[in-house]
Amino acid sequence: MAQTITTKTPRVASQVATGRYLDTGTVAAYTFSDLGFKPRYVKIQNLNASGLVSLEWYEGMADDSAVKTGADGAISVITSLGITVTDRGFTMGLDTDLNVTSEQISWLAIG
Repeated sequence: MAQTITTKTPRVASQVATGRYLDTGTVAAYTFSDLGFKPRYVKIQNLNASGLVSLEWYEGMADDSAVKTGADGAISVITSLGITVTDRGFTMGLDTDLNVTSEQISWLAIG
């Protein structure tokens, strides 16, 4: 069996931001553009009465995509309504399982 492994020079994360947001259901997408750095990893979670829903975006993924874990534990890759990274933060799409009016969203961004 042959293996091919490709690696990049590892970078140590030097910038981390966290926050919480209460969804009001009144905007098209949520923009967190004042972090001051371009994230390499973003995780967004909503823990509510129906369970935990989360989106994760890794450096190299397409804009508006994410790895989604549903309240039922199902894992999928979404290609719309996900996370888009910008030079100074990120934008979170309106995934209806994650963004629920009057529910709190917690997020983590690592640059």
